[in-house]
Amino acid sequence: MTNDKQNSRFHLIVTYALLGAIALLMLFPLLWLVGTSFKSPTENIFQSPPQLLPTQPTVENFVKVWQTIPFGDYIFNSTLVAVLVVGLNLLLCSLAAYPLARLSFWGRDWIFIAIVSTIMIPFQIVMIPLYMLTVQLGLTNSYWGIIFPNLANAFGIFLLRQAFMGVPKEMEEAARMDGCSELGLWWHVMLPTVRPALVTLAIFVFIGSWSDYLWPLIVIQDENLYTLPLGVAKLAGTFTLDWRLVAAGSVISIIPVLLVFLALQRYIVPTETGSGVKG
Repeated sequence: MTNDKQNSRFHLIVTYALLGAIALLMLFPLLWLVGTSFKSPTENIFQSPPQLLPTQPTVENFVKVWQTIPFGDYIFNSTLVAVLVVGLNLLLCSLAAYPLARLSFWGRDWIFIAIVSTIMIPFQIVMIPLYMLTVQLGLTNSYWGIIFPNLANAFGIFLLRQAFMGVPKEMEEAARMDGCSELGLWWHVMLPTVRPALVTLAIFVFIGSWSDYLWPLIVIQDENLYTLPLGVAKLAGTFTLDWRLVAAGSVISIIPVLLVFLALQRYIVPTETGSGVKG
């Protein structure tokens, strides 16, 4: 029995050591980026072996970047687009997923299969038709032009459909007996119950919208409407000889994503009180 405990403890130690090594390997580029952003001009950022911690840390890189590039405008644009995209995805994906999960009608399963199949289609294939449609609708060089292709996504419909299917039928039947309509059932019963799935979808959509570079580059020509990825790309072109400033700009662009994740992560795990019915 003692040998079994020792073997179990040994396997546990080895497992955590391997996971720690993999995590450190994956975090190394991020640590190098953060360390570079705080290095002074006298430090060599490309030395071998690389030095993660700056010997003379300074925030001058962040100050210079903020004063040179209108990062405040870029952050506002990205925040506005990301918030609208997240809100519209939660609304439209949940409205589409509810009937696919809880209602019975002809062709329901085939419609769901067709929607999920679009996940396999690369964005580059539909990019040109989407751009032509955006031009015809007069949405180019505007916030709505960036938002238009991201109003809903197949992954969100799939995720919420699976979550809706896990809601007990007794809750639905009780709401119907109380005279709740379909929209009322969706709003007061389904959405509060699948809150962890909604939060998970919100995080994924926010990260995707915040880091989207290709589509805004296509539809936006006015620099006042640039999102943060376009601003960071412009920063890289402005300071091609000083990667400390590029690193500082990249760190600034990462901070909002980390804040959103830290603020919402506690809602991902369902709890006894978090899965109740909204009154």
